[in-house]
Amino acid sequence: MPRAPADACSVLDSSCFSLSACYGVGPVAWGTMALFPAFAGVSAAPESSAGGSSRKDLDWLSNPSFCTGNIPTLQQNTVEITALASEKELLTRSPLKPELSEGSDTHKRLKQASRKKKKEKKKKKKHQHHKKTKKKYEQSSDSESYSATDSEKETSTGCIIYNKKEVEKPNQENNATDNSGNRLVWLDDIQTLTTETFRTDKKPDPANWEYKSLYRGDIARYKRKGNSCLGINPKKQRISWEGTSTEKKQLHKKFERYFSKKSMRSVSSDGAPVYSKAEVFSSDLSSFIPVKDSDDEVPSNTSNWVNPLGVYDKSTTLWLQGQGPSDQETKQPTSQQDSEEVILKAKVEEFNRKVRENPRDIQLWLEFVSFQDEVMKRPSLYTISEGEQESRRKSLKLILEKKLSILERAIESNQNSVELKLARLKLCTEFWEPSTLIKEWQKLIFLHPNNTSLWQKYLLFCQSQFSTFTVSKIHNLYGKCLSTLAAVQDGSILSHPALPGTEEAMFALFLQQCHFLRQAGHTEKAISLFQAMIDFTFFKPDSVKDLPTRGQVEFFEPFWDSGEPRVGEKGARGWRAWMHQQERGGWVVIKPDEDEDEPEEDDQEIKNKTLPKWQIWLSVEHSREQRHWLPWRPDKTKKQTDEDCDDPERQVLFDDLSLSLIKLSSLDLKFQLIDSFLQFLGVPSSYNLPASCLYLAMDENGIFDDGISDEKPLTFFNPSFSGVNCVGRMDKMNRQEHRMGHCKEGEEFIQNIFHLVLPLFSGKEKSHLSLSWLQYEIAKVTWCLQTKNKKRLKSQGKKCKKLAKNLLKEPDNRNNFCLWKAYAHLEWLLGNIEDARKVFDTAISMAGPEDLSSRLFDLSLLYAELEVELSGNLEGATTSRAIHILTKLTENGPYIPYTGQVLAVNILKARKAYEHMLQKHLNESSAPDPSSFNCSDHLVGMVSCFMLFQYLTIGVNAVTHIYKQVYERLKGSISSEFSRLSANIGAQNLTNALEAITLMHANLLRYHMKVSVFPLNPLRETLSEALKLYPDNQVLWRSYIQIQNKSHNASKTRRFFDIIIRSSKSLEPRLFAIQAEKMRKRLVEAVLRVEAGEIHSTIPETGLSNRIKVLFENAIQSDNGSNCPLLWRMYLNFLVSLGNKERSKGVFYRALQHCPWAKVLYMDAVDHFPDQFQEILDLMTEKELRVRVPIEELELLLED
Repeated sequence: MPRAPADACSVLDSSCFSLSACYGVGPVAWGTMALFPAFAGVSAAPESSAGGSSRKDLDWLSNPSFCTGNIPTLQQNTVEITALASEKELLTRSPLKPELSEGSDTHKRLKQASRKKKKEKKKKKKHQHHKKTKKKYEQSSDSESYSATDSEKETSTGCIIYNKKEVEKPNQENNATDNSGNRLVWLDDIQTLTTETFRTDKKPDPANWEYKSLYRGDIARYKRKGNSCLGINPKKQRISWEGTSTEKKQLHKKFERYFSKKSMRSVSSDGAPVYSKAEVFSSDLSSFIPVKDSDDEVPSNTSNWVNPLGVYDKSTTLWLQGQGPSDQETKQPTSQQDSEEVILKAKVEEFNRKVRENPRDIQLWLEFVSFQDEVMKRPSLYTISEGEQESRRKSLKLILEKKLSILERAIESNQNSVELKLARLKLCTEFWEPSTLIKEWQKLIFLHPNNTSLWQKYLLFCQSQFSTFTVSKIHNLYGKCLSTLAAVQDGSILSHPALPGTEEAMFALFLQQCHFLRQAGHTEKAISLFQAMIDFTFFKPDSVKDLPTRGQVEFFEPFWDSGEPRVGEKGARGWRAWMHQQERGGWVVIKPDEDEDEPEEDDQEIKNKTLPKWQIWLSVEHSREQRHWLPWRPDKTKKQTDEDCDDPERQVLFDDLSLSLIKLSSLDLKFQLIDSFLQFLGVPSSYNLPASCLYLAMDENGIFDDGISDEKPLTFFNPSFSGVNCVGRMDKMNRQEHRMGHCKEGEEFIQNIFHLVLPLFSGKEKSHLSLSWLQYEIAKVTWCLQTKNKKRLKSQGKKCKKLAKNLLKEPDNRNNFCLWKAYAHLEWLLGNIEDARKVFDTAISMAGPEDLSSRLFDLSLLYAELEVELSGNLEGATTSRAIHILTKLTENGPYIPYTGQVLAVNILKARKAYEHMLQKHLNESSAPDPSSFNCSDHLVGMVSCFMLFQYLTIGVNAVTHIYKQVYERLKGSISSEFSRLSANIGAQNLTNALEAITLMHANLLRYHMKVSVFPLNPLRETLSEALKLYPDNQVLWRSYIQIQNKSHNASKTRRFFDIIIRSSKSLEPRLFAIQAEKMRKRLVEAVLRVEAGEIHSTIPETGLSNRIKVLFENAIQSDNGSNCPLLWRMYLNFLVSLGNKERSKGVFYRALQHCPWAKVLYMDAVDHFPDQFQEILDLMTEKELRVRVPIEELELLLED
């Protein structure tokens, strides 16, 4: 159906009429009207009498709002001429309207004619092989971009359109004027001739066949009202002329939910500050409310001639008058958004000025790069028009390109800056391919081979690239890194001297390599690396000590290939002894003693062959992982050779470890090497992995296990492994098959190591190793108690007591209070209370009258805590025993075992003595001499005993008072010491002391809550303040989520976690935030339904599942979380528990992109997705991960 034009000119282009040819309507006559609709009222009066009801559809032309007093003469003449012509045409055609509108037969004939023409055109289009989409004219017109609205009515020049049959008769009568109608005539040129005002265009437009719709410039913008055909029923037909579609979009704007992109942007943007009004009224007029005069709002007479219709705004009116805005308007920003833009522009200018004046300031360049994120969060500074800030799309690529250009400018001014180049490489990961990135990394490493932090980042990058990752490639890369740094340390690379801290960084990289091999399943190579490193460090012959590292490695190779026993093997003597014996002519072969070794039972690897193949493979793989983690060596007594090994992967060649051997000169690092190896084997240790490789090695969820801490909050034994699995362990996430200890060969290996390395140390280091050995055996006793394995508990108890007595018999350990404390605790755990008291009393009696060492305080504290927990309340003789122990600790006389009630006078004397010692130690902690900070262990023991003493004699409030006093003094000392560069060691000691005291205070509050009624708030505040200082303390986090799980309101916990996560880079807050939500989810599920076995959640848990998913996503996007296998294992296990297998598979493959070396991820995937068992196994083989049970061997085992 043709449309009325929206242009000022009423003469229509031929393209508009071509629509009739396309849709079968035929030639259409167009009625003319006024050039401006505002002046159409002039012709309305004479027609009102003649037309009558036929002019109702033109009532909008007589709108008085368009009338004005000043009408140009030329325009008035044009209006009169067009009005007369339109009147003549309307009078001629008006009788046809009611006939067409009333006759139904006419309607039918019109429809049939239109259908025939449409069919003919379809055939014609098929013949011409043109593609066409069949649409009605109304649909095609409504799909145009310039659609109209109901509310906005902009009057423009147009005409009333009638059907073809209405104008057939007038056109036949005026055949003489057809030739003149083909000419183009403008209304302005018309004076008296009105017959040439119209023209009929019968020529079709071929563009309508080629395009889906008409050209948008040829279509008028209007909104139809009613469903009748145009020109048939004037009573129902209405037309609303429209101009723009801006108001439509605003009126019909779809309501956006909070999760839409625009809403998220508005939430993330800074809020607008609220300003007070500038007007201030005096006090005497406070009751008077001023009302603005209505005359103020009336525009001045001077602007009437500029803005007669009142359509211009104030600024446009002033511009037309030749005036500018007032000074007040120019000085103040028009809105809060303008003020923000001014501030941002000022910051950008300031950054540009600073980097131009100080191009060598690397930190300033990095701040400028990070500032781009803040700029892009806000609306654009450079926009063309109002409202464009929100419409402009701010893509991530735009931000990255801006940052990259800034960094390139910075690198031009700082060619040797490694920090800037690293930032550039980090940005380029979004643009470049992995192969290109590796080449750029190699160039950077070649330029800075002595930079240890650069090596660490390079290794992590290569290790986490799934497309280029293989175990052998990364293993060789570690060797190249360590050998290069060793050459730098020796001085072999003259162009690059060794940087400070190179030796410590090399040792951290060595540990990272060992844990990488353990996680990839190559435990034999990791054990061999530790064995070779211990021989290379502690048993080095004196004749090769002066040689460079590469020369020493060449001399070490004959010893490694000689077949002599190595570290941990029976009969190992070391490299030095072997070298001396070789100089004398070799070893004298002595027939080994035949011990009464009980042959180990060969358990069948496959116990149930009816299980699915993937379950059997997992079982056999776990079994071999536990038993075959030691390197295979041929047994000469059994005349074995290298060919007798069933699995060649269990043999380790010298080429696999020669590049990774380094020299350690520091005594502290040498001891850390032994301690790290024992921790690698599962022995409890106080030493933690370096921060650079801790989160890479975390792969088990033991950090969340509470053990018996709830039952015994004061004395629970917690061997901390920091979430790092020991060798031979790849337990599932539920830890149902978790087992303490190793097989028989593994236990003998650990004992041989202790026998070999204990003589190498003395003093504090030897005491620490002896205590670690005994704690390892006690941990196995504790595990037997938890699993209620009475048979193994009895044998393990005897073995452990025998070891403790043998250690205490040695002369160096007879006065070792740590060993006495561990032995007494062992007796207490085994249920021998009286024997344990005798051990405690004997140990305390061994101390002199004035021997108040930190070890004695720790011994007495454990004794008193065990007595307090034994009672279960704060009354009775047991409490008196604890008070007796703590009171005798302050007396100068010899210790006397408990005989009866403690006198009140002795309690007062002990309290005064404790207060005096506390003030003395606090004064020493604030002394300027850093050497005085070595008494931090003594301070911790004394304060802990004092707190327990006050708790038993006064109450829990006295404990809180002591803690606050110590906390304020130590915190002030720490802050002052960190300001002095020379006292970092002392400040670290004080930090550790405050951490231990805080833990003691929290344990006392937990115990008090257990035995009596006490609010949660004091404990919550204590833990909150402590966790702000120590966000990586796992014990404090465990206590915090336990008490917060008892609270019904989780908002405080979530806010606290959010604060800590934002302020700390540690991963522990994110892990425990996830664990806290999971605990709450389990609590809600337990309330909502009865436990019905392993079923998927069917009742919504108020959004907890989605909240946990968001926490996981945020954690894996952090720097430390993206490459943490434990975090990915938790995420995968959680999604599987929800029953969403497809999404779980996606997370598994995402995990492989970041942690392709973690074998536990592949094992978990086999357990969760059995249908992809073969695919996962092929992937492990492709990436060279250790597969101990190939699928071919498994099939052979199943056939037997």
